[in-house]
Amino acid sequence: MSIVLYWHAMSSATPVACALAELDLPHERVKIDIRAGEQHRPDYLALNPNGKVPTLTVDGAPMFEALAIQLWLGETYGIERGLWPAAGTPEHLQALSWCAWAYVSYGAVLTRLHRATLGDEALRSSPHADAARAELNELLALLDTRLARQPWMLGDTYSLVDLLVGSVIGYSAYIGAPVAAHAHVQQWLDRVQARPAMQNEGL
Repeated sequence: MSIVLYWHAMSSATPVACALAELDLPHERVKIDIRAGEQHRPDYLALNPNGKVPTLTVDGAPMFEALAIQLWLGETYGIERGLWPAAGTPEHLQALSWCAWAYVSYGAVLTRLHRATLGDEALRSSPHADAARAELNELLALLDTRLARQPWMLGDTYSLVDLLVGSVIGYSAYIGAPVAAHAHVQQWLDRVQARPAMQNEGL
């Protein structure tokens, strides 16, 4: 099977690169210079109509959206490597739930914080940023409660769920989410970010 990752450093493609490293999965990488606008080239848009990174091709067939790619990697390669729970287990249900939570529930508020603080000048707003941080704080409290009971997202063992959720939480801390106010989340995030795959991919 031929796997190609279209990516750019320090972007939404980075967690996918980390997952490939954790899985020790042979693949080719093609850099898409998003600063130069290469993501808008017709040949790239034919693979990813969003005009963003990451894109992953599998024997030439493309898929896009970081969440979809990471779930596919977990389902396809993670189970045999002990990094993803088998279908039909309670852990599998939790894996899907928390991955969706990170990208959808938490991610939606994170997008609001980004726009209010780092987005277009016309959209920046201190009140909107404060409201987003307050909502993120409530969501982080949910995660903190879970991590108070266990060291990793699914229990006693690290999995790709930790990588996926940790990537979102780590970026949110970078742009001002109150992650450090939640001790269990911060300690878990430190462990996730200390993984060699994270260190080597520049997270």
